[in-house]
Formats: sequence, structure tokens, C-alpha cells
Amino acid sequence: MDKALLKTFASNVGISLSSLQLDMFELYASELIRWNQKVNLTAIEDEEQIMIKHFYDSLLGMKVGAWSGIGALLDLGTGAGFPGLPLLITNTGLQVTLVDSLQKRIAFLEHLVELLKLPAVKTIHARAEEVGQEQLYRERYDIVVSRAVAGLPVLLEYCLPLTKIGGIFIAYKGPEGSDELSRAEKALKILGGKIFEIKNFELPQDGGSRNIIVIRKSKSTPKGYPRRPGIPGKKPLE
Repeated sequence: MDKALLKTFASNVGISLSSLQLDMFELYASELIRWNQKVNLTAIEDEEQIMIKHFYDSLLGMKVGAWSGIGALLDLGTGAGFPGLPLLITNTGLQVTLVDSLQKRIAFLEHLVELLKLPAVKTIHARAEEVGQEQLYRERYDIVVSRAVAGLPVLLEYCLPLTKIGGIFIAYKGPEGSDELSRAEKALKILGGKIFEIKNFELPQDGGSRNIIVIRKSKSTPKGYPRRPGIPGKKPLE
């Protein structure tokens, strides 16, 4: 992986990466490629594309006005650790929880966390609807993040129940983000969220556009949400 190029990309949006952090990203990329030969973790296998569409993309969440870099963060549907682990590598004041519904991904994440010697990481093998109803996790997180999991109305039902009142949910969306936001008014009203900020970025080397949508949790989510597994996807709050 071209560490100097990643450092340049990050510095262009005001993020400074140390030599140690760049070494960690390099090891992350090599392990992702190695594990991907036996476990389907990502469709992106080129090192430069991993750097742009996974690492750099994940770090864009730091560029929103509400970002603090500290506190409890939960990454829902984290897959191979995005955006949660890149955010932790660059913000060691976070306590990160990674949630995914596939055990093989959890196994990779646990291996990676140990290899990178990352602090304060918890992994949970569960569906989003299940985690959101667990009192141990419900409304406990200062920051909830999610990338490429579902349409925004569905994603709000998954993520706002986990977000503290006063905390934020950061949704990483592509060009479709603005259209999804127009369909999310009902979900926001029911689930206790308000739009705080929307920022748009262009990924380097024609990597496409990224909409970062920030939702502030303004009131408690009713106990009935998220609904039973499968229901939010079949009957979104639109």
C-alpha cells in the first residue's frame, strides 16, 4: 500500500496520520487481502482502492462538525471493520463496538484487533434489530456509525435506538443519500432524531461521491423500535 499517498489524501481534508497509524493501515490492508482469499469480506481487493474506498472514506466521518473523537462508538453492520476501525486507529479516545450478523466477519475483526493491538474494542455477532432491543446497548452510545447497510429510513430504525439522547448517528451514503433523506422524515419523527448536518465529499481518483449525513438524537426512541427482525426492511418507516 502506498502510505505516502494515503497520508496525502488524508491531509487534503485536514487529517494528519502518524507513521504508526500508516503502518497500521498497511497491515490492515494486507490482512484484509489475505483473509479475503478464504472469507468474502470485500469486493475491493486492489490496495489502492482499499485505501481510497475503505480507509479514506471511513475517515470522512471525522470531518463533520459534531465529531469529537472521544466516547463510546458503535459501528452497525461493520463488515470488515468500516468505518469503525479506521476511526479508532486515528482516534484512540474512542471505545468502539463492532456489530455484524456474520460470524466469519467477527472472526476477522477479532484477529485484526489483536494483531493491531487496538484498545477497547468489543465485537457483537447479532442482527441489528436484536442489538437495538438489548438494554445493555440501547441508547448507550455517543456516536453510532453505519456504512452501506440499508436505505436511510431502515438505517434510522436500526441505529437511533442505540444512540444516546444528545448523541449522533453518522450515516455514510453515496450519491443517493439526498433522495433517501427526503423519504426519512417519518422515521426521524417517530424515532427521535433531527437532521444536524449533511456534508458531501468527492473520493480521490474519481472514486465517486460520498454524502455524510449526521442525525442528532433529540428524544428517546419508543420501546417498540426497532421492530422484529426483517420487518424494518420489508416495511420501512416512510
